[in-house]
Amino acid sequence: MTDHDLTRTLAHDVDRAFPRFVEATQDQLYGGLRMLVGHEAEDLAQETYLRAYRALQKYPPGRIRQLQLRPWLWTIALNATHNSRRTDARRPLVLIDRLPEVVSRQPEPVDEALVAAMQALPRAQGTAVVLHHVLGYSYAEIAEIVERPEGTVRSDASRGLATLRKKGWEA
Repeated sequence: MTDHDLTRTLAHDVDRAFPRFVEATQDQLYGGLRMLVGHEAEDLAQETYLRAYRALQKYPPGRIRQLQLRPWLWTIALNATHNSRRTDARRPLVLIDRLPEVVSRQPEPVDEALVAAMQALPRAQGTAVVLHHVLGYSYAEIAEIVERPEGTVRSDASRGLATLRKKGWEA
């Protein structure tokens, strides 16, 4: 199912279409978050989907049809990540019963040393590297997601890659 199909079905019936949206995006979201935040990725993915679901319930159908779903979802995910890092107190997450288990499969093995190297990068650099070089977003899409100029995003990605290369990693 394409993103266009997903926006149409979500605009028609959020409750019925949301599980398909989760299925279509969960691997990329979880994988990217895993690179950025390590073991907190599952909690943050669930928080992201909960926030997305609540937002979609409030949006009129016309607004849902206009969404660029994946960049929109990443904007929510990065905000959730930022909020999580800002507060020490983690509140327990309760998912709505009708939502599928977000990360129901066993995650693919991840090189923990690479995750640690990614997390050691400044947040903007790590985000740009993961979104562009791991997940394939364009610099323009990333600029929209993180609300920064495209040139700054390019610079962040370049500097992040240079730091990773100094540590022996290749993108």
